[in-house]
Amino acid sequence: MPNSGELMILLLIIIVLFGGKKIPELAKGLGKGIREFNDAKDGIKNEIESGLKEKDNVRSNTGNNA
Repeated sequence: MPNSGELMILLLIIIVLFGGKKIPELAKGLGKGIREFNDAKDGIKNEIESGLKEKDNVRSNTGNNA
């Protein structure tokens, strides 16, 4: 993790490269990207969990009929 001095230098470089007006747009885009990534991650997790539950239900139903 960068310390406070390194963060200040990093922020200064970002301001110089992108300008003050572009920073809110960059932050908004970054936030949107992170949100979409987390939504996709949660969707995949839910699909895997529902598939495992279906598999367990099939096993329990076939075990009772045998």
